[in-house]
Amino acid sequence: MPTITNPHLSVPPPILATVSVLPLIFTAGWASGINAYAVVFLLGLFGRVGFTDAVPPGLQRTDVLIAAGVLFLIEAFADKIPYLDSFWDALHTVVRPASGAVVAGLLAGQSDSLPTMFAAAVGGTTALLSHLVKAGTRMAINTSPEPITNIAMSTAEDLGVGAILGLAMVAPVLAASIAGIALLIGLVVVYLCFSRIRRYLRRRRERREERRASRLTPALE
Repeated sequence: MPTITNPHLSVPPPILATVSVLPLIFTAGWASGINAYAVVFLLGLFGRVGFTDAVPPGLQRTDVLIAAGVLFLIEAFADKIPYLDSFWDALHTVVRPASGAVVAGLLAGQSDSLPTMFAAAVGGTTALLSHLVKAGTRMAINTSPEPITNIAMSTAEDLGVGAILGLAMVAPVLAASIAGIALLIGLVVVYLCFSRIRRYLRRRRERREERRASRLTPALE
């Protein structure tokens, strides 16, 4: 007996299939400014397990997941050590915004609901602002000699990125709203801590000049 199929009945689409990808792009950009490797790893993992169809196959590849996971573990260690965290932030001033732009462009290309260049601009700009907040707050924290604050802040950032990206899979608009509020609060905090940030930069400049002078002294003798 032939099977009769109803064209009006179909398998329900994945969670994000019918939702605009713009909230996810904004959230991924914000998270990339904090921990770009965690974003690539988590998005790839979510796509790999079939949680969403918004993640392009390129991010789900095994080699990409392994590389992102290893780099995330390295960052999780470096990000909790005073002064090393700020050095790590400086190294990633280009990496994080670039990663946010690339991930956003890939997400837009996968959904085909937004121009790729527009999505990349949103993701990259959001990641840059988020990175500046992260780097600025770490500079302010590093004016204090104790390491506990660095560890607590880094752990909170890692957990926050994971939680909000996970939320974006089921409630992308809510996740983007939380990310936007967190970004605004962070910008205000950086503004209020600007004097501490300048103090950190001044100390770093003085230490650099002292090291340069110590290298020149033996040569003059």
